[in-house]
Amino acid sequence: MTELSRRGLMYVMSSPSGAGKTTITRALLRNNEGTVLSISATTRPRRAGEVHGRDYFFVTPDEFRDMVDAGDMLEHAKVFDHYYGTPRLPVEAALAAGQDVLFDIDWQGTQQLVEIARNDLVTVFILPPSRQDLEKRLRDRSRDTLESDTEIRGRMAKAGDEISHYSEYDYVIVNTDIPLAIDKAQKILDGERLRRHRTGGLSEFVRGLMKGL
Repeated sequence: MTELSRRGLMYVMSSPSGAGKTTITRALLRNNEGTVLSISATTRPRRAGEVHGRDYFFVTPDEFRDMVDAGDMLEHAKVFDHYYGTPRLPVEAALAAGQDVLFDIDWQGTQQLVEIARNDLVTVFILPPSRQDLEKRLRDRSRDTLESDTEIRGRMAKAGDEISHYSEYDYVIVNTDIPLAIDKAQKILDGERLRRHRTGGLSEFVRGLMKGL
């Protein structure tokens, strides 16, 4: 009997800052053995407690441009005056090994992934329940990130543009409750893993089943 295999998928989570995508992504990583996080390269300064190679690959603008020019990025974008991008090789190796790769990226990066890897891609947009709730989350978070009022206002101003791209995504989750949002994101992942085109060897398996019927 033919052995079935599964190619990994690219599971993208996007949202305006503060809507909860990072919290949901971390929960999916904890709850799904063998699932890995795509670690972005960035030119922004390292924050307190961040580790190179775990949180981001921290690179200079020149190093970042060299990676883009060499075709070593799956996607890249400029966000809040800094560049972010996804190194190609770790993602392609994980997918080939049957691992699912989670992405915490914005709509610009998602659009680029749609163009080059649509069959491997599942996209989810996280919405806050209200503008007031989003601002409260950003202000609560600022106690840890030490962001200023000016930076928070900048993120709120950008949120409208980010939210306007929700219709480009496969799924939308309104994050009124974190445990419920995590459960919905998990159900999407479970369902997408079962799509027929992601199962290798299925045609041969079915032909084997049908012999003698």
